[in-house]
Amino acid sequence: MQWSLLRPVGLVPAALVLTTMAASAEGGKSAGPSEFLLVTQIVLLIAVGRGLGEIMQRIGQPSVIGELLAGIILGPSLFGWIWPEAQAAIFPKTPEQKAMLDGIAQVGILLLLLLTGMETDLKLVKKVGKAAIAISIAGILVPFACGFALGEFLPEALLPRPEQRLVASLFMGTALSISSVKIVAVVVREMNFMRRNVGQIIVATAIIDDTIGWIIIAVIFSLASQGTLDIASVAKAVLGTLVFLAVSFTIGRRLAFQLIRWANDNLVSAAAVITVILLLMGVMALITHAIGVHTVLGAFVAGILVGESPILTRQIDERLRGLISSFFMPVFFGLAGLSADLSVLRDPSLLMLTGLLVVIASVGKFGGAFVGGTVGGLSTRESLALASGMNARGSTEVIIATIGLSIGVLSQNLFTMIVTMAIVTTMAMPPMLRAALAELPMSKEEKERLEREEFEKRGFVANLERPLLAVDESVNATFAAHIAGLIAGMRGFPVTVLHIGKRAKEQAEEESHEAVVKKAAETVSANAEGDTGSVDVVTRARRAELGETIADEARKGFDLLVVGVDKVAAKDRFDRKIEDIAAKFEGPLAIVAAKGKHLKQPVPDSLNILVPVSGSTVSKRGAEVAVALTQAGSGSLRVIYVATTRDKGAQRGASRGLGQEAGILKDASDLAARYDVDITTTLRVNRAPEAAILREIETTDVDLVVMGVDRIQADHLSFGGVADAVLRQSKVSVLLVSSGEARQVPSEKA
Repeated sequence: MQWSLLRPVGLVPAALVLTTMAASAEGGKSAGPSEFLLVTQIVLLIAVGRGLGEIMQRIGQPSVIGELLAGIILGPSLFGWIWPEAQAAIFPKTPEQKAMLDGIAQVGILLLLLLTGMETDLKLVKKVGKAAIAISIAGILVPFACGFALGEFLPEALLPRPEQRLVASLFMGTALSISSVKIVAVVVREMNFMRRNVGQIIVATAIIDDTIGWIIIAVIFSLASQGTLDIASVAKAVLGTLVFLAVSFTIGRRLAFQLIRWANDNLVSAAAVITVILLLMGVMALITHAIGVHTVLGAFVAGILVGESPILTRQIDERLRGLISSFFMPVFFGLAGLSADLSVLRDPSLLMLTGLLVVIASVGKFGGAFVGGTVGGLSTRESLALASGMNARGSTEVIIATIGLSIGVLSQNLFTMIVTMAIVTTMAMPPMLRAALAELPMSKEEKERLEREEFEKRGFVANLERPLLAVDESVNATFAAHIAGLIAGMRGFPVTVLHIGKRAKEQAEEESHEAVVKKAAETVSANAEGDTGSVDVVTRARRAELGETIADEARKGFDLLVVGVDKVAAKDRFDRKIEDIAAKFEGPLAIVAAKGKHLKQPVPDSLNILVPVSGSTVSKRGAEVAVALTQAGSGSLRVIYVATTRDKGAQRGASRGLGQEAGILKDASDLAARYDVDITTTLRVNRAPEAAILREIETTDVDLVVMGVDRIQADHLSFGGVADAVLRQSKVSVLLVSSGEARQVPSEKA
């Protein structure tokens, strides 16, 4: 074994040394709650849990297994068996001390469900919904029936309340029927199968399983709290759950998005968005508790809403996940391991029952998912892969078992048996799934879809999340709003309109501003495709100097600034207003200059676009925007490549017929074909680029030139001579799409 693999093991003896120190420090003290012990417990659980989690990941197992094993090692199963005095000193069973760590674990449950919800991709469920729902129903019914039957025949000694056997049986059925979305998604993602058809079905089915499971658990919690089968209370819980879900995914979805955006845009304190997310989780958890179901359902739904927010930046997402993964996960799962006393499995009858539980859980889930996959139209190999993936219980099972133990549905021995089953099925899942997915054939349609998605992953337009539209009251502002609306409508992402006219709040200006906003919203809604629906548009007025206003907005995470102002170019440079805007926004710019017929009709029915290409990255960015605008707004698209007089290979390229020029034009054609856009390509040799572009404008019916341009480092804003010439001399509208950073060396290619 390599030394790099052994290094995390060093955390275990170090933790044991800390245990000894803590035991000595606490020896002879009173049994009251101790902050020192709490910190010691947390340090031990994090250190050992993360260390073993690292080892598990390196051998192809989920890190949660290591965190569970950390609790088992530090608990009565191992450490308490070897050194019971020290283990009892560090993890005393006094109610006061135990309550301190339990409180952190309870918060950890909510945060884990928040994280699980954030990882729930409802779009994925919709995409493969019919097959996933059919598979999920079969995959739940069979193991649920097996678990319920097992609960009905369990010895009374394993039940904390024999008179509530029905509740325990329902709980067992639910525990055996759902899978761990997190474990399934991690393994599928590690094998690069997340975007494959079967991978999407596996994850979508796990999502549906989890969602149904948490709803059932919430209802069972209500049933357990009543003590008997009270139809009225159960009906209240079910109805309350349905109403809660309906409101959450309608009004709640929009409210969550508005809260996150408001916090991101208006609060200046550190981690304001994370604070709002945690408050949202807490409020929704309290609502579900108030209607008589468990708080985990509220946290789970809050996570789904947060994950769907279109402005949840990668940085915020990673910081929140980092807090949960590094602190709450090892503490919660470590505490679950502490609660599981595996020494009871030395009893042959309990060991046999645990083995029977593992077999029933595996056969029930595997068989149900396999049958569901077959009925759902999957091949035998795909059904085997699905059944293998769905058998992992992992973190979900442990959370459910912990809830069952806390509400008195599960006894300590039954809890240990379920945790053991979760560990065994989770460790068996990765190698089984890898074997089932190996060499799974790919259809032609699936290959084409994957190629397109891979292309979009590297693209510019496909990765936009939040554009900012800066406008005044001009006609050019209306045309810029039309352009921004077309781009936003393709993906359904929100648009923020910033009015950068005069600061004086004159009525006429407010009316002009509202008119621009209204046109932008109408354009977006009219051109939204698929299931994007209407696009959210908010407005802001300039309240400070222009540069300061743009700088304030830039800090809010916008990834594209579309500028539409009355005057774009001055005598020999850009207008001062454009330069002030560009100086304070470091990201990509889209500068709009309406000309020709767009001055009379700033919201045209179609756009006939010309896009020059050169093979550079920024040129491809311009081509992407042109294709997106053509697809959204109809019209035509022409692509021109100019082999300049400065190109030493121009003559050779022309004589060869096929060369660099043909390759660049083919790339543009392939880009358009991916989005079902027809294009016309033109090659011009031995001409200055600006002359060739202007000549193409004069001889064709284009009404918009889209150019991908680099910012050039200079004492003023510059995109190079070609862009400057086209902007000033073109008789049709121009859209310059710039890179985010200035280049040191000017480029004379479009």
